[in-house]
Parts: sequence; C-alpha cells; structure tokens
Amino acid sequence: QLGLQDATSPIMEELLHFHDHTLMIVFLISSLVLYIISLMLTTKLTHTSTMDAQEVETVWTILPAIILILIALPSLRILYMMDEINNPSLTVKTMGHQWYWSYEYTDYEDLNFDSYMIPTQELKPGELRLLEVDNRVILPMEMTVRMLISSEDVLHSWAVPSLGLKTDAIPGRLNQTTLMAMRPGLYYGQCSEICGSNHSF
Repeated sequence: QLGLQDATSPIMEELLHFHDHTLMIVFLISSLVLYIISLMLTTKLTHTSTMDAQEVETVWTILPAIILILIALPSLRILYMMDEINNPSLTVKTMGHQWYWSYEYTDYEDLNFDSYMIPTQELKPGELRLLEVDNRVILPMEMTVRMLISSEDVLHSWAVPSLGLKTDAIPGRLNQTTLMAMRPGLYYGQCSEICGSNHSF
C-alpha cells in the first residue's frame, strides 16, 4: 500500500505512467550523485593542475536541461488531456457543504440528494470508517461524465484518487472536470481541502 491506487480511468493510467517515468529519472540522478559523492570521499587521488573544465561544465548544464524537457513534455501532455471536454453523456453538479456533499443530476428534473458520511458507531461490519456515506453517487461506466463543482460555504475539494480527480469547490465559482470509469466498482474519495473543524472526517 505504498503506491498510488489502481487506475480506473485512462487519465489516472497516464498519471501512473508519468509518476513511474519521473521516479525512475529521480532514482537514476540520486544514484549517480551518491556514487560520485562516495568516490570523492574514498579516493586519495587529486588533480591539482586542472584550473578550468569547460567540457564538464557544458555537460552538466546541457544534461539537466534535457532531463527537465523529458519530464516537462509528458507532464504538459497529461495536463492538456485532463482539460479536454468531449461531449459529455451526463452532467452532475456537486455542491460542497460543511460537512457533506449535495449532488444534482442536471439532465433530469428533481433528481438531487445529499450525501452524508455514516458515523463510526452506525457502521455495519466490513464498511470503511470515515469513507462510507448514506447516499452514493451512481455513474455510468465507459461514458464521459462532466462534474460541475462548487461550494455553498467554505473551500472544499472533490477528490477520487482512483479516477485521478481532485477539483476545488470554491464558493461563487463553478469548476468543471470530466471522468470516465473504465471498469465497474466502488470508489472512495475524501475532502482534500482544509475546510474547518470536521476536515479530518
């Protein structure tokens, strides 16, 4: 359980690949630096006649620039992919409150409900503490769903890690995100914004 959750959406799969790609670069740089430091500490040899090393300076200027480009390009690609809205099949409006969410299926008349967390003492065996709710959001699989996210009172953040979603709910502002679940399942998310005394729940 050290890594990220299993990906459910194509965007989250891309984010996982990017995470592994970047982590490998960081691991290789760290290994190289550690190796050079250990060599410098253990060797007795010194080269006193070298006053300037233009080749080395050129390499250690250009190489980090290339590495930064190798990280930046896939990062920008995913950033633009996450912003795309492709003809959503369903729109769900999500409003953050202290401390519950209210959902509204805007394509249908009078289809809205509140989603409260189930208190610890009311949990049934096998249910997850601080994650179970009384009314779950049910969304179609393999269809583009648009989420419109806002807040009634303070800053909240609507997040579902396995879908690769985290969007701030800001009072007076309507934020938009899209999701597409590629397999059926039950996915959990927690508030990811300091929203007051019940934030930890």
